[in-house]
Amino acid sequence: MSNTTHTADHNGDRRSWIGTSLPRKDGPDKVRGRIRYTDDTRLPGMLYAALLTSPVAHARIDSIDTESARTLRGVRGVFTGDDFPFLVGLYLGDKPPLARGLVRYFGEPVAAVVAEDERTALEAIHRIAVRYSDLPVVRSPREALAPDAPVIHPDMADYAHIPAILPEPGSNVGHRTRLRKGDAEAAFAAADVSVEGEYEFPPGDHVAMEPRIAIAEVRSDGQVVIRTSTQSPYGVRAIMSRCLGIPTGKITIIAGPVGGGFGGKAGIQLEPLAYLLSRSVGGAPVRLANTREQDLVTSPGAPGLQSRVALAARADGTIIGARIEYLFDSGGYADYAVNVARAAGYACTGPYNIPNVHADSLSVYTNHPFATAYRGFGHIEMSYSIERTIDLLAEKLGMDPVELRARNVIRLGDRTPSNDVLDENTGDLPECLRRAAALIGWDEGSVQRIDAHTVRAKGVSCYWKAPAIPTFTDAAAMISFNEDASINVVTGAVEIGQGIFTGISQLVAEKFGIHPERVHVVDETITDRSMHDWTTAASRTLFMVGRAVLSAADDAVAQIKRVASAPLRCPEEDLEVYGGRVFIRDVPSHGLPLEEVVLGFIYPNGNAVGGPIVGRGKYIARHLTSIDPQTGEGRPGLEWTLGAQGVEVEVDLRDGRYRVLKSACVMDVGQVINPALARGQVVGAMAMGVGYTTRESFAFDSRGRVQNGKLRDFKIVRFGEHPEYLVDFVETPQRDGPYNARGLGEQGIVGMPGALASAFSRAVGRQLMQLPITPEYLWREARAAEGPRSAG
Repeated sequence: MSNTTHTADHNGDRRSWIGTSLPRKDGPDKVRGRIRYTDDTRLPGMLYAALLTSPVAHARIDSIDTESARTLRGVRGVFTGDDFPFLVGLYLGDKPPLARGLVRYFGEPVAAVVAEDERTALEAIHRIAVRYSDLPVVRSPREALAPDAPVIHPDMADYAHIPAILPEPGSNVGHRTRLRKGDAEAAFAAADVSVEGEYEFPPGDHVAMEPRIAIAEVRSDGQVVIRTSTQSPYGVRAIMSRCLGIPTGKITIIAGPVGGGFGGKAGIQLEPLAYLLSRSVGGAPVRLANTREQDLVTSPGAPGLQSRVALAARADGTIIGARIEYLFDSGGYADYAVNVARAAGYACTGPYNIPNVHADSLSVYTNHPFATAYRGFGHIEMSYSIERTIDLLAEKLGMDPVELRARNVIRLGDRTPSNDVLDENTGDLPECLRRAAALIGWDEGSVQRIDAHTVRAKGVSCYWKAPAIPTFTDAAAMISFNEDASINVVTGAVEIGQGIFTGISQLVAEKFGIHPERVHVVDETITDRSMHDWTTAASRTLFMVGRAVLSAADDAVAQIKRVASAPLRCPEEDLEVYGGRVFIRDVPSHGLPLEEVVLGFIYPNGNAVGGPIVGRGKYIARHLTSIDPQTGEGRPGLEWTLGAQGVEVEVDLRDGRYRVLKSACVMDVGQVINPALARGQVVGAMAMGVGYTTRESFAFDSRGRVQNGKLRDFKIVRFGEHPEYLVDFVETPQRDGPYNARGLGEQGIVGMPGALASAFSRAVGRQLMQLPITPEYLWREARAAEGPRSAG
């Protein structure tokens, strides 16, 4: 055992690894470029696929001429939608692997080529000729709901879907969540004041550093093996089995490290098409990889939103009612967007105690690129709408926005919009709000004029998020030991940049009283040998996988005690396992090193007992229920993470140029396991929130075609544009979490649009009601605030 390994000495001194900022296990290899991603895989005999995508947003496919492409030397196959008569979908089976008969969004795959090398595949794509007949384009959710709107999916009634998703055939509604709590109409009738706002923003993209990729092969025994950049290896396996009719046991999904996901790799992506292409060319490995442009537009991105929120309040600022409508822009297909709308529905009020709520949250088909999960999963869109309306109410009441929020934030014992009572695990949102306001110096003034044309302003927001997961969401883990008693941990979690394996190693090290360097977490998930896990998403991995790992550790400890009790001649209950030893609790000097136990104990005469210790653990979400389709009542949230954010911005009123100076986040996360990793997650989320709010969205022409589908035009936050990030944590214990921890991966983005819009509105003197908040938008609103003088 190395000198760095901490042990329990006879005085009982122990060091805790919980709350310790250990460096990431994968950090050195990542910064040296030594991590092997799926894209780095090369297999013997591998073929290369390329896609032809639609240049129009909505059209009938009249003909596809592939003859010239087929004759090109090195082409192994050319395929269209007619070759693959399947429908694939996560919740709602509505999407063909290649467009069949119709294209429903700009960038939709229409044909695929498989060739011996990538250059030949791309050349063949350019030889395919497609004739289209344009159809009317649906450009927004409200337009899609108009009585005379074209129905984008006329066959919706035939689509398979899970029971929780409720499509409305004959319309463009993929799903509707209803929330009915109390009597909203009576609340508005009794209110002293009410406000209403309408908000909107277009779809966008995650812009993960690693484009999506899948490499599929069908082996001679029929086993389908897919190496893929996914957050959800077991989800991919299940969906492919269900939609393509492959027995689950005949599918192996291999997921290594993922170069960023942010929700965009949580569903099913290129895997079905890669498999179908491989099957069509005799089972050879086929590599299907997005170009950067395809990753932006062809694969799913972030949903857009049109929303309307009205709040009713008493004169003292107590909010007594809400009327809410969220219209999520699903784009051409449903994917995760139907569940995004559902999640926003049952969290619809934000973290405020509003007793009377009438809310509808819809996922609506349009002819935009289709949407999937995006960091925050509906809560970021919902939060923006609620926080903007809170600011409208503060303005109308003449009340400080922080004071108004503090008066209404949700607390222990309050009821969520779905009528679930918040229990003793509820975080301390008033304290989060107080600290966030202090970090940006709110009491020193929310607006400051620097000179004749420069203004600094501050904004605040509150947020919450619970994992949007099935009631049966699970995780499993296995622990085994090496000859030196170091520990191997196998889970089904995927490393997507969050540092999960470092966190897991700290949990196990804490349990066994050893250094985390002696805990080896397997960093690749292979579905036929790893442990089952629902998905690495929803900010629930450390919580649920952590619970499973600790359960496996308990199982291993029990086995160690059982084996050791005989040679130590004592009952199992008198033993303790810690610091690399198993020993009698009240006589610590009397014990055995784990090396002599974990692979079986050998007596002096050569007799052996026990055998290899293998700890098994599992966890499944507890007490979750479905929600009532008419009222939304139920318990859909595993645990709620609460927090508050504040920002300070500087705006040049002459041209709308701006800087974000400070960005603060205070979050109640229960016990912080690794402060450095936790801060990194929150800072990364805030940075993403700055881009989401100010620029990262698609621009469309009148025919629904994306105009900024390249990174040259789709702007993201660059180095040098980042504000000063201020992060603090409140630690109200999550008693059912691993060492009292709760999820935090997504939450730091949720309140950013609301806080930034509040600050920018204060700076220009007008309430901003749409995203992105660009310099041009700020300039226009500043001029409008000046009134007629601006014309001169």
